[in-house]
Amino acid sequence: MRYLYWLVLFIVALVAILLAPNTYYLYIIGTIAITTLVGVGLNILTGLSGQVSIGHAGFFAIGAYTGSLLMTKLQWNFWLATVIAVIVTVITGIVLAAPALRVQGPYLAMVTVAFGIIVERVLIEWVDLTGGFGGIFNIPKPTLLNLQPALRDVVLLAWIVAILALMSFAVLKNHPWGRAWQAVRDDEIAATAIGLDILRIRLMAFAVSAAFTGLGGVFFAAIVGFISPDSFNFHRSILFLLVVILGGLGTVAGSVIGAIALVIFPELLNDFAEYQLLVFGILLLLTLWLTPEGVVSFFVKRFRRSNPLYPPKMSLQDLPALVVKNQTDLPLEVKQIGISFGAIKAVDQVDLVARSGTVTSVIGPNGAGKTTLLNLLTGFYRPDSGSISLGKLNLTAKKTLDIVHSGLSRTFQTTRLFNSLSVLDNLLVAYAGDNLGNILTALLGWKDQQKSAIEIKLLGLLAFVGYRGDIHAQAASLSFGDRRLVEIARALATSPQVLLLDEPAAGLEQQQRDWLVKLFRRLADGGIKVIIIEHDMNLVMQISDRVVVLDRGKVICNDIPAKVQNDPQVLEAYLGITKSNFSRTASEAKPPILAVENLTSGYGELQVLQQVSLEVGQGELVAVVGANGAGKTTLLKTIARLLTLRSGQVLFRGQNLSKLSPQQLATKGVVLIPEGRQVFRQLTVIDNLRLGAFSRRDSHIEQDMESMLDRFPALKPLQNQRAGLLSGGEQQMLAIARGLMARPQILLLDEPSLGLAPQLIVSLYETLASLCDEGISILLVDQMAQLAFSVAHRHYVLETGKIIQANKYTN
Repeated sequence: MRYLYWLVLFIVALVAILLAPNTYYLYIIGTIAITTLVGVGLNILTGLSGQVSIGHAGFFAIGAYTGSLLMTKLQWNFWLATVIAVIVTVITGIVLAAPALRVQGPYLAMVTVAFGIIVERVLIEWVDLTGGFGGIFNIPKPTLLNLQPALRDVVLLAWIVAILALMSFAVLKNHPWGRAWQAVRDDEIAATAIGLDILRIRLMAFAVSAAFTGLGGVFFAAIVGFISPDSFNFHRSILFLLVVILGGLGTVAGSVIGAIALVIFPELLNDFAEYQLLVFGILLLLTLWLTPEGVVSFFVKRFRRSNPLYPPKMSLQDLPALVVKNQTDLPLEVKQIGISFGAIKAVDQVDLVARSGTVTSVIGPNGAGKTTLLNLLTGFYRPDSGSISLGKLNLTAKKTLDIVHSGLSRTFQTTRLFNSLSVLDNLLVAYAGDNLGNILTALLGWKDQQKSAIEIKLLGLLAFVGYRGDIHAQAASLSFGDRRLVEIARALATSPQVLLLDEPAAGLEQQQRDWLVKLFRRLADGGIKVIIIEHDMNLVMQISDRVVVLDRGKVICNDIPAKVQNDPQVLEAYLGITKSNFSRTASEAKPPILAVENLTSGYGELQVLQQVSLEVGQGELVAVVGANGAGKTTLLKTIARLLTLRSGQVLFRGQNLSKLSPQQLATKGVVLIPEGRQVFRQLTVIDNLRLGAFSRRDSHIEQDMESMLDRFPALKPLQNQRAGLLSGGEQQMLAIARGLMARPQILLLDEPSLGLAPQLIVSLYETLASLCDEGISILLVDQMAQLAFSVAHRHYVLETGKIIQANKYTN
């Protein structure tokens, strides 16, 4: 079918060329082919690798002028001149990208703008070479069999090259290089953690993009026969970028659809030249408003159908050979490692040894330095003192890329999958690592003959870790539990010697936690050195051969689990919590402040919630519990208007919320504190709190901020620190405090205990109980059902999108 599409496109182009009545129409058809060719190049850079260029007219000009000068001044053959022009453009792309890629986002875009302007000025000022505004004329057309083809033949040739470029893009998108570009675009940190060389991958994207653009420039010069600096201005760069945005970033057909629209439409407005840009801009804004991901993406999402494929059933005894192929008996040794952030010693002279076939757990209060230690081990931070070694190999000063290649692989506290890729593609990226193959063979469409065998191995790996879903499902659509399993599988796909897991059980139900105990034990028995950071003490004590306890960056205990449980320092700092008595009594029937009636909601074609009804009274804490994937987060997102409800209604004090925006909901007193904290990482604690009061106009904001710092005293000494540097527990406190700054009437609280230490969880629930006593209503979603029940007035049980139980709860 794919080849049929290309054949149809070629036939349509051929018929259009043959039926073109004059050179004007041939020029239009040729311009579409050239714009498609440039669009393919820019789609690789922006659509696949996520780097925005607003200076591609510069590469277009270099290709056109290099080819034209070689043909007119040195009398070179068109094809040889084209090859040299493409090489010169590629070299220019690499020279530009090497320093430019030190910056990202708008800064990178501004560098490319400057590049385009510089190229244009050089073309104008270097008159002896370029002819200045006079340009270069009498540019020869390509010769075939020593025959000088007519314009019609050149346009046909341009279309053949454009179609070959589209075919190349289609193959490249599903090649290791294409998946690597998309992975780096989605999450640079996760890409680094599986061994991708970020700079090399981005440089290659620039080089390939420049090659296609330079090739388009050569054909542009051949079709037009005359070039001058006016053809390569800033407006041309904007046009190229709009081609891929309008057509659809990252889509195969996006370049040709965008080229057709943006070449033909201005011609239709030729009689209204003075209004052309205005009408063009309005049309573009409407398109982006209605289909922000582009025209092709709009149709692909709605009409694409894929056959689901599920991993086979597999026993934990069937340890995949892929997982253990690099195992050795070399221990990972950490000696006196330390790092400081300003005056804060995050990790202070920590010793740790992980031996083959063992599970080493690292526990401690939130802010103890556990994740910082993991970042030191994997090269994301450079230690101030101490050493890290794997056998005789010193890893202390090595970069993350080298450490991953040495055999260390990790997961993250908050899962970091490549959301735009499928489950299988996430694992394929990790399996390939930095071995991406020859880019030229990828561009020529040569397929990897071993891909099927690799996919079978990865299917077995997914089955081994317990993933039972569709391997072609987009990672962004996975439930929280499945995201955890896929991230573990991705880490194992690198065939590590040491597996480092940052709170792998956080947010999972008990059945899934029990599975992880068996999984990690089996991995250790297979020879892998497993290091786990975890707050689930039952899991830690069941699975660990050794437990290292941190407090304020220092090791306060390093022993077997039985001794750690009874260590006085550990009991005081971490485990010594008394059972809280929230003494909740059944609440009297009150008029509901929030009523959800027969709510149905979901994502795209997937219906998650079905006829859900619940109520929350004034000053009540109502808990919603259920397995991962039951629809709990979907329920809160729908109430908060982040998802559109399909049927039913949500009433707040009797008012239907379905017509309100999420911003309007917040001003009315309905505030969502989302799963995963989602603090503004680059802003300070105090600025995060100020943003929580963004919609308020009263004079008590500063007073309320002081009140929040008193309510959460751990934040007080950190108020001028960036939120991204806080521990997981401190970020959760900040997220709740920020939500309270809006002076809510009802809080929608999603998994607040996720990743918190035992002491902090009890403190958190005491805070929630006190908020209810102050008259704030709370709708709570949490995996810790028993603790949620202990503080809740009433609870609902959600299963596969339906309420299966609704009770009052009393102690």
